[in-house]
Amino acid sequence: MTSQRTGVRRGVARLVTACLLAAGLVGTVPAAAETPTRGNGPVVVPVQTTGPADRRFNLVFMGDGYTAAEMPAFRADLERHLNTLWSIEPFASYRSYINVWAVEAPSAQSGVDCDPGLDAPARDTALDMGFWGGCDPNSVQRLLTVDSDKAAALADLVPGTNRANRQVVALAHSSTYGGAGGGYATASGGNALSSLITPHEIGHSLGGLQDEYDYYGRGVPGGSYSGPEPSSAHHTLLTERQMLDQRAKWWRWLGEESESGGTIGRFEGGMYTTAGVWRPSRHSLMKTLGYAFDQVEREVMVKAISAKVNLVQDHTPATAPIGADRTVWVDTLHPVGGALTVTWRLDGRPLPTYGARTIDLRTLRLAPGRHSLTAVVSDPTPFVRDPAVRASAALTRTVGWTVDTSLTTVRDGTRTAFTGHTPLGRPVGARSVVHADTTHPVDRVPAVRWRLDGRPVSTGPNDRDLDLRSLRVTTGTHTLTARLAGTDEELSWTVDARPATSSYELSAPLRTVGRHGRPVEYVYDGPFTMRLTARDDQEGAVVSQFRVDGDGWYTYYGWPTDADAPFRFTPGGTVIDDLVYGKLGRSRAVPWDDATPDYGTHRIEHRTIDAAGNVGPAHEFLVTMVKP
Repeated sequence: MTSQRTGVRRGVARLVTACLLAAGLVGTVPAAAETPTRGNGPVVVPVQTTGPADRRFNLVFMGDGYTAAEMPAFRADLERHLNTLWSIEPFASYRSYINVWAVEAPSAQSGVDCDPGLDAPARDTALDMGFWGGCDPNSVQRLLTVDSDKAAALADLVPGTNRANRQVVALAHSSTYGGAGGGYATASGGNALSSLITPHEIGHSLGGLQDEYDYYGRGVPGGSYSGPEPSSAHHTLLTERQMLDQRAKWWRWLGEESESGGTIGRFEGGMYTTAGVWRPSRHSLMKTLGYAFDQVEREVMVKAISAKVNLVQDHTPATAPIGADRTVWVDTLHPVGGALTVTWRLDGRPLPTYGARTIDLRTLRLAPGRHSLTAVVSDPTPFVRDPAVRASAALTRTVGWTVDTSLTTVRDGTRTAFTGHTPLGRPVGARSVVHADTTHPVDRVPAVRWRLDGRPVSTGPNDRDLDLRSLRVTTGTHTLTARLAGTDEELSWTVDARPATSSYELSAPLRTVGRHGRPVEYVYDGPFTMRLTARDDQEGAVVSQFRVDGDGWYTYYGWPTDADAPFRFTPGGTVIDDLVYGKLGRSRAVPWDDATPDYGTHRIEHRTIDAAGNVGPAHEFLVTMVKP
């Protein structure tokens, strides 16, 4: 929940815009596990590098309350947060737009202020983080703030970054549930739910998303909304019919299956009120930690991430007319989730280039004189449906040249070589886009030849991007190569097409029922627990998920009070700190949600998302809950 309170203590200005928390590339390098902290000063550690800092969106993580001896704990907390972040869309598809940095700044003392209560002692830490909105007795415990000036000073140590191209995330050395979103995002580092706090807070800080909670303070219903139509993209006063008639809010998504479960429609409650305002989905990451962003929120986040970069990374200089006796090129970004499109036009007419990144003007046989040439680079992602968003600079960029046939181009002697590519040394997923960029000689178009397990792969005119989904590789491990034609230069990747496996362990049932053609069924007359375990044949962490009766996929994190404990299901749910977890059947988020016990038979599915981004198949079992 966003707030305009400030917690000022010891004359330190803290975070202003904050979020009260409610509930709840692929294959990231462990956060500088091999990089020791030198002395007691801050050290900048690159965790994920996808390109120059001034051409990427930079996530800058820093820890507070971690002493020099505890810095390995910060690295482990950061790795866990990133593993979860890369499993969530749109971060998974746009991971290649993002650099990740860790600023390791050891604290003199362990822990942060006012943790877990106002009577806890103050700690001498690098960022002066504290719960209770900076130890403000009029605030709430979960509001975790940071000294914004100190955070900015550490972030400024990361070369090439500035406030416009970065997002700071501060992790507190704490297992207490808490965080905040605003100019700076914060989260506790070691709570069972903490890795889900981070994307929620980035949703506030980067995307401007609002909380969908129906309360301001936990345990107290929020009352009725009485304001005007909210500016929030995912809150409204309109009915579904009004949204359709007015083409307003999320009308383009109405009736579709929500990424966070159920159907996108109109669900009452949000913006800290229980009535009078509506949201698109029954639950989403901005309401209940564990679920995904729904489509409405995801579209906002795609625009927010893409607005931090330029789809056109470089191009043939366009400041002066160019000759018609040369090649013209654009270098683009390369989303993991799907290749960008490039459309060329000559004097307003489209050219049949079919996505090529380089064209040879000599093949066009231009009439004498001057001509206008443009290249439009756009992102065709299905995550965006709003034409205004798609046409914005975040998702569409245009480069233009004047071509003068009277000019002669000087040959520059550029050698054909690779210039950039999908990172080597870690597996790529079977549904990802792999890329290889080259130099740009003015007198020829370098060709990239792709092979999978030694067999040629056809790409079409855009041979810089290879979408592995087109190859329909579904099993096993494979070798992908990109060779630059006419040279000995070759790149090689391992394609991991084998998802991680998932297994479950349940507490002892009353009985187990096996029927031919049906999943195994377990019968209980009271609470039961489920532990999910994932295994993979490749390095990197695996995220496990489950869902009940076809509802939204929910990230498995253990249990809110203990990450090592199994998840606990009960007919009515378990109340922890005024939130409800583990209701079998129709889920509950707060105590005033419908608590009717869901007896009967329920289907539980589980799956994995591995470090390469492969989403494993869902496996299922049945649970029948009978009255005691």
